[in-house]
Amino acid sequence: MVASDAEVLSVEELDAAAITHDAVQPEVVTEPEPVFDRLSLTVGRGDTMEKLFRRNSLDIGHLMTIAQIDEAKQRFRRIKPGDVFEVTHDAGKIVSLYSKLDLTNSLQIERQEEGFTAQIIERPIEIRKRHAYGVIESSLFESAAQAGLSDRTIMNVAGIFAWDVDFILDIRSGDNYYVQFEEIWQDGEFVSDGEIIAAEFNNNGRQIQAVRFKDKNNVTDYFTPDGNSVRKAFIRAPVDFTRISSNFNPNRRHPILNTIRAHRGVDYAAPRGTPIKAAGDGKVIFRGNKSGYGKVVILQHGGNITTLYAHMSSFAAKARVGSRVRQGQTIGYVGMTGLATANHLHYEYRLNGVHRNPRTVSLPDAEPIKAEYRQRFLTEAAPILEELEKFKSTQVASIAFNTQ
Repeated sequence: MVASDAEVLSVEELDAAAITHDAVQPEVVTEPEPVFDRLSLTVGRGDTMEKLFRRNSLDIGHLMTIAQIDEAKQRFRRIKPGDVFEVTHDAGKIVSLYSKLDLTNSLQIERQEEGFTAQIIERPIEIRKRHAYGVIESSLFESAAQAGLSDRTIMNVAGIFAWDVDFILDIRSGDNYYVQFEEIWQDGEFVSDGEIIAAEFNNNGRQIQAVRFKDKNNVTDYFTPDGNSVRKAFIRAPVDFTRISSNFNPNRRHPILNTIRAHRGVDYAAPRGTPIKAAGDGKVIFRGNKSGYGKVVILQHGGNITTLYAHMSSFAAKARVGSRVRQGQTIGYVGMTGLATANHLHYEYRLNGVHRNPRTVSLPDAEPIKAEYRQRFLTEAAPILEELEKFKSTQVASIAFNTQ
């Protein structure tokens, strides 16, 4: 059959018809995303989640529902001043709630049609390695600031070498140190300093090196390059002191009695209430008042060693007679009980019942690295020490260049 002229459309007419057809198609309209209000709730002293919700006119019923979720229940029980909760709400009705749990985890609460859901969101971190070098002119902390080290990191350095270096009395101008440590970064931003990997301290001609090692239980300790512990069985000074007010002196004149009376310990001046630490692992064999000593704690250690801590203002609750204490554990607080003219700690060290000068007595070493870990430690320590040596070389070269 041949089509009539009325039925035949030209190409131009077909295109025009198509355009007309497209033009009349209904436009698809997407609904706008709902806009909700956002609040940042910072926990203050004495705050509870209920107080925060009521203060900000948020739905208490929603809080009660959310609090039934295990993850939220645990978080709400542990809130402390400074914690932050990011809340999205619709006229007080909770849409979502977000809070950081720790450095690597956050809690996310979302409202769904069937109720609220919770999930723990991982917040990955990046560990970066950094080196630093410092020279002491006046104090360790001034040099650390010049080297760009935080107070926390330099305190950790001091803690690692505390058994070999008295950072109040042993420091000399020109002493220097090298540190390899971790920095923690998250989402491209610096968060904080991490652990020290290795360090070297050069003090008055002595070179002391320490390398980090973590055992199978993830317990961290520091050892010399050959596997000996940098720790000693005892710390030199069991209190953070401002000065030594009286040294070990068998011929000292007593400041109150005005008679020649042997001073068989060392007096460390410190503010009242400063924590007094156990010098070594041991057992409390005496706690109470002892004539001119005032409030006293005596510890029994291995090797027939005892240590005495006198003039305390008060005792630590856990340091009871018969209890065992760990090195560094607080056993009491600085005071001036007994025959004392100012706040200080009187500290004595006895070996086989004989008084020894706590500042000069040869302290027994702590145990070296366990045999089961020794080879792994040596293998892991070698490249770390090699890196430290390369960094030292660059610093020496830089110093030589700058002095030309």
